[in-house]
Amino acid sequence: MVSGGPLLGRCASSCLAQREGQGGGDNDGGCKRKERVVVRIVKTDRKRDDAEACQFLLILQDRCCSDPQGHLPSSNYTAQTGDMAARLFSSLLSRSSSPSSSSAARALLSRARKPLLGREIKTYSTAVAIEEPLNPGVTVNYSQLFINGQFVDSASGKTFPTFDPRTGEVIAHVAEGEAEDINRAVAAARKAFDEGPWPRMTAYERAKIMLRFADLLEKHNDELAALETWDNGKPYEQAAKIELPMIIRVIRYYAGWADKIHGLTVPADGQYHLQTLHEPIGVAGQIIPWNFPLLMYAWKVGPALACGNTIVLKTAEQTPLSALYATKLLHEAGVPPGVVNVISGFGPTAGAALASHMDVDKLAFTGSTNTGKIVLELAARSNLKPVTLELGGKSPFIVCGDADVDKAVELAHFALFFNQGQCCCAGSRTYVHESVYDEFVEKAKARATIRSVGDPFKSGIEQGPQIDSEQFKKILRYIRAGVESGATLETGGERFGTKGHYIQPTVFSNVEDDMLIAKDEIFGPVQSILKFKDLKEVIQRANNTHYGLAAGVFTQNMDTANTLTRALRVGTVWVNCFDIFDAAIPFGGYKMSGQGREKGIYSLSNYLQVKAVVTPLKNPAWL
Repeated sequence: MVSGGPLLGRCASSCLAQREGQGGGDNDGGCKRKERVVVRIVKTDRKRDDAEACQFLLILQDRCCSDPQGHLPSSNYTAQTGDMAARLFSSLLSRSSSPSSSSAARALLSRARKPLLGREIKTYSTAVAIEEPLNPGVTVNYSQLFINGQFVDSASGKTFPTFDPRTGEVIAHVAEGEAEDINRAVAAARKAFDEGPWPRMTAYERAKIMLRFADLLEKHNDELAALETWDNGKPYEQAAKIELPMIIRVIRYYAGWADKIHGLTVPADGQYHLQTLHEPIGVAGQIIPWNFPLLMYAWKVGPALACGNTIVLKTAEQTPLSALYATKLLHEAGVPPGVVNVISGFGPTAGAALASHMDVDKLAFTGSTNTGKIVLELAARSNLKPVTLELGGKSPFIVCGDADVDKAVELAHFALFFNQGQCCCAGSRTYVHESVYDEFVEKAKARATIRSVGDPFKSGIEQGPQIDSEQFKKILRYIRAGVESGATLETGGERFGTKGHYIQPTVFSNVEDDMLIAKDEIFGPVQSILKFKDLKEVIQRANNTHYGLAAGVFTQNMDTANTLTRALRVGTVWVNCFDIFDAAIPFGGYKMSGQGREKGIYSLSNYLQVKAVVTPLKNPAWL
């Protein structure tokens, strides 16, 4: 066991003094930019050769520095950093009370003890607390259910809290919808469809209302993005500059489809006139997830409205706020009462009631595969309503031997870590050809260690907190499982900071296909890097999963790309790109990743019935 303070303090002081020798200043105010302070901590056992020294590279602290040359602040900071290093290192080595934690520490030590390899384990400090959270700059104005054009309390009067993932503190109390509220919402939607103006107005009029809705979303872009970040934890810049423009584009895309939905005139064998009508399906039940609340709202609501349907939508209990705000804007745009109803609540109560409701004509669900099975069963046991499912994934990201490794590392990093890794199509199995594997691992590790983690409202932050404590704990359990199964923890693996649901960007190498981290959908910032030899092998391994949502291919050879795109059993293959979600691109999975497609022309069929109409012809001039 290493006693901490003096040795570690001296190492830290030496490193910092060396930097200060370059001309470091004393001014700590007027912060201009971030700097990562890197300290090498060495434990030497005098009874062994120096080659047996354990080396750890710890990124200990984000520090603001006003000096444009990047010099460090005063010597007081040196002492603080040394003390912090001592505490962190001692903590790492003394976690004997937790078998999984101690095994993780042993795994790290085992990597470090390899002689003369000069290999360093890079990680974030777990001792540094996240700064006090920034003010979101938005207030919660809508927390009731939205039924028949009005915000109303739940029938029971019950509410539930929605939490800030940055702190775990309550943002607001939201009306808790249950079966009675689903009944009220379905009744309103049914009346609006059977008797109301929405399916009866011209398609052009529906399109104009949807376009007005898109304009209002654009006008309120910043407020919606702030609500999304506050409730979900995703970086504000991602919500405001990437997701909201995508949402607006989806609504405008389907507004454009509204007056282009039509049937066919079909030749018949005989003197008959045969035509097909594409009719709205009726009342659509829709259940959306917490990882992309507003984007999934647009994917569901857009095509359903364009086709002339009415809607009852249940939000995820973790993220109810942005959909309520958006629905208020939708009715401001001119959608009649009862056409769109939004219920916040929990799956076993509100979700189950919606899935099994006898007066719901169609169901669309996005979420986990296990919950999707339950939804499908409830729909079948009730009125056999058709169901579209967009479910889980364990997507392969295949880096071929001819790849530009630097570009491949960056794209693979994005494919996995985007949205805190909480993405159903995340490239969570990174297959790398053996000829570039070692180089790729080193660079992937280096990229992960400089990923900026922190308050998602802060400019430049790449990664915010996980959605809630349940997901946070689940991810850490998978990381422990990875260490215990023998994968090499290259970086990360721990909580980031002391408050909120932040997790260090984590990279594993030497991952095998039968490990849990390679088989299960982790839904977090954990990259698993696997090695392959040839195309035949990687195709077989990539397809050996229950999932089939998406895949990434990185190669400079188009023959290789064509081979892989046709062989992979997935709904989307991105070649030399990833997570391209144009409104016109259909999205959905093979196998247990779901059924049906969202976005594009294909999603319209989810919300239409096809009717054949046959009439006799008397003395036709032609057939």
